Amino acid sequence: MADHFTHFSCLLDVGTPENAARALELYNSLSDENAAEDPPSDGFMLSIQPEHGGTHLWMRDDGTGDPEHVIRFVMRCAAEFGLTGRWGMQYANTCSKPRVDGFGGGAHVLDLVTGETVDWIYTDGWLSTVLEGGDPYA
Repeated sequence: MADHFTHFSCLLDVGTPENAARALELYNSLSDENAAEDPPSDGFMLSIQPEHGGTHLWMRDDGTGDPEHVIRFVMRCAAEFGLTGRWGMQYANTCSKPRVDGFGGGAHVLDLVTGETVDWIYTDGWLSTVLEGGDPYA
């Protein structure tokens, strides 16, 4: 049996060290909500990066993670701290054993002011659709 993993690593600048400390509280709250889901998502790891002035949060998987969980967290931080601009992340879907269509990935970009998705891509099924002559964007 093969195991499937989602890997990512990204930063979010929350503006001040005080916001970064508060973001840890938001993270814990979101993690508690996630634990109550059935089933809970894989979540992600979070730390404050001092080499970036203590204002950047480093979000990454712990063996595997859930990009949607990261996006929800970033949207909460954006609303809580009045963040502006765009933020994005990319991720890779991998498999512990060679499997046809066992690999892929994607990326997601948010407008931090509105919380709206600017653009996204998800490659699961893209290759097989194109090889079969279909339109992967339909």
